[in-house]
Amino acid sequence: MTTTVAFIGLGNMGGPMAANLVKAGYRVCAFDLSDSVLETAKSQGCDVANSAQDAVAEADYVISMLPAGKHVMGLYAEGDAPLFDSIKSSALVIDCSTIDADTARDVAAAGAEKGIGFVDAPVSGGVGGAQAGTLTFIVGGSDAQFEQAKPVLDAMGKNIFHAGDHGAGQIAKVCNNMLLSILMAGTCEAINMGVKNGLDPAVLSEIMKQSSGGNWALNVYNPYPGVMENAPASKGYQGGFQVDLMIKDLGLAMDVSQLSASPVPMGSAARSLFTFHKANGNGKLDFSSLMRFYQDNESNA
Repeated sequence: MTTTVAFIGLGNMGGPMAANLVKAGYRVCAFDLSDSVLETAKSQGCDVANSAQDAVAEADYVISMLPAGKHVMGLYAEGDAPLFDSIKSSALVIDCSTIDADTARDVAAAGAEKGIGFVDAPVSGGVGGAQAGTLTFIVGGSDAQFEQAKPVLDAMGKNIFHAGDHGAGQIAKVCNNMLLSILMAGTCEAINMGVKNGLDPAVLSEIMKQSSGGNWALNVYNPYPGVMENAPASKGYQGGFQVDLMIKDLGLAMDVSQLSASPVPMGSAARSLFTFHKANGNGKLDFSSLMRFYQDNESNA
C-alpha cells in the first residue's frame, strides 16, 4: 500500500522536496496558496488539493514548510479549521519550517492533546540541497517519533540528526545559521580584501579552501560572481536563501541568546551587517549578496 504524504508550503525549498518524495515512491498530496506553485507540483507528479484540510485527510505523514511560527501555529492549532482536527491520529506531522522553539513545543503539545505526533525538523542545505535530495534535517521529538519520521526524511535528505526533544531541532538550526552568517560575512570580507589588492578571486578562494580558512561558503557557495558557476553569486544572487530569511533566523538566534544568557558578539555583528544590507534594498537577494555590501561601501568611500 502506497504511503501518502501531505505537503503544505511548496516554495523554493518545499517544491523540490515534494518532488523527491514522488521519485521515492510516495503519493504526495500538495497544497499551497500559489496556483502557479501547485501547477509545478502537479507536473512533477504530485496530487493537488483544494485546501490544506483536503490535503491531510488521508495522509500518513504531513510535512509543512512555512515562513514563521505564527503560520505553523495558525495552520495546525488555531482558527476555524485547525489541521489537528483533520489529521488522523496515526499520522505524524513533520514541520520543516525554521521557527522559535517555544512555538514548536506548543504545537507539539496541541497535537499530543489530539493524539497526533509532531516533530520539528528544520532543514539545512539550501535550494541546491533540496533539489539534489541531500538536505540535512535536524529533528526535535521523541525517539519513537524520530524513527517514524526517518524513512520519509531519508527520501529528501542525506544527513538526518536527532537533536533532542521537541524544540531542539529549532535551537540547533539557529545555532547553525548564526555560524553560517558569520562565516559568509568573513568570507566576503576576505575575498573583497584580496581582490582590492590585485588577487584573482578564484585563485584566492582555492588557496583559502585548501588552507585553514576553508569553510562551507568557499566550498559550495562562493559569494564572488563568476567563481562558482552554480552558486547564486553567478546568477545575479537570485534563488538560494534570501537575506530576509537570514535576518529572520538571526532574530531567532538573538532571542535564544537572551533567554539563555549566551554571549553572541559575532552573531550580533553579523545580524547588523545583514540588516544594513537589507536596508539598501537587498532583502530578496541571496544572502551571499552581502559581498555587494563591501563593494558598495568601497565605492562610496
